[in-house]
Amino acid sequence: MQIAKKLSKKDNFTPRVAYLSTLYDNQDDIIDEAIIIYFKNPHSFTAEDIVEFQCHGGLIVADMVLNAVLQSGARLANPGEFSKRAFLNGKIDLSKAEAIAKLIETKSVDAAKILARQLKGELQDFVEKIRDDLVEILAFVEVNIDYAEEDLPADLLEQIQSKLDDMCLLLKNTYESSKRREGLIEGFKVAIIGKPNVGKSSLLNSLLNFDRAIISEIAGTTRDTIEEEVRIGTHLIKIVDTAGIRDSSDEIEKIGIQRSKEAIDSSDVVIAIFDNSRECDFEDREILAILDEYKDKKSIIIALNKIDLDSKFDANILGKRVELSCKNSSAIVISKLKEILDSTSTDDSLLLTSKRQMLAVKSSFEEMELSKKVLSEGELELFAFHLNETLHYISAITKNFDRDEILDKMFGSFCLGK
Repeated sequence: MQIAKKLSKKDNFTPRVAYLSTLYDNQDDIIDEAIIIYFKNPHSFTAEDIVEFQCHGGLIVADMVLNAVLQSGARLANPGEFSKRAFLNGKIDLSKAEAIAKLIETKSVDAAKILARQLKGELQDFVEKIRDDLVEILAFVEVNIDYAEEDLPADLLEQIQSKLDDMCLLLKNTYESSKRREGLIEGFKVAIIGKPNVGKSSLLNSLLNFDRAIISEIAGTTRDTIEEEVRIGTHLIKIVDTAGIRDSSDEIEKIGIQRSKEAIDSSDVVIAIFDNSRECDFEDREILAILDEYKDKKSIIIALNKIDLDSKFDANILGKRVELSCKNSSAIVISKLKEILDSTSTDDSLLLTSKRQMLAVKSSFEEMELSKKVLSEGELELFAFHLNETLHYISAITKNFDRDEILDKMFGSFCLGK
């Protein structure tokens, strides 16, 4: 506040009122005419006193204001310092802090919308509901352990089991849905596979609209994976052009083929290309067998390329497919890709946006499964242990679990210790 008074030569500022003021440097030279707003704690992003200068645009003016502020005793904030202070002062939880960080970095419209929902507390509300239900169950059980003489509902264990079943299903569904839509935040990965010379590199170049990959009639020209980013509609995708999948005695090419299979494993969408101008052979059937392994795990686009040439390929064995000539247009593949990617963003269910959140939810429902097992065996002490572990995992998404929450439930619900 003292710096703002010094630069503006004003004696006082009313909180949340915009002042149009002339700013002066340390030599009393005029820098700019700017708007100054004072946010008094705790009504600011960090819950501390904050003064905001809104100067005219352009790097020079902003730099002059910044230098004047620094010369008056301020310092530059460290990366993430404002968010860190907001977290430490209780203004945001960890889920909101992560959302802020990812929102700054995101290159996707869909990701920005999802992260904005987390900033409004969507994930926080989800976690708080799970926490409250778990704390209530744990309070019941610990009362039963410590105060066995108290009268409890006869069907209590059945009620707890039913509630745990519902929570476990909710956590699993949230985890699996988030896993499928991971690309909305990080960017989708699309692998182009096929045997040598079917047009994989031609498709990559067509999608990118420039010659990124070398095209040749010689089999095995692409001997390693090539990765490039491109935008399809509102989605940022990483396209991976893989080495041709075939039996090979060339050790370097074998490594490339292995990486092709790894690219399929790590991809969200697989584009499998077949050559209309050649008869279906053993290598084509091998690729179809690989696709069959992934049909329930990946979105797959089967493309029959070179339809401008005489047809020799029995297309019936491919089933549902798109047909194209890569050297003329890849529009039909782009349209199919967009359709698949758009379908992921129509799902309005909660989306976990980081590996940390995914691991926390996965660990939570795994511990919950263990707790259900020991509860069915009547082992209440072990049940309480696993439920405590579940609470710690789920709480890690937003804020640390406090044992006092259980005590509050115990004494608040049962009036024990009177």
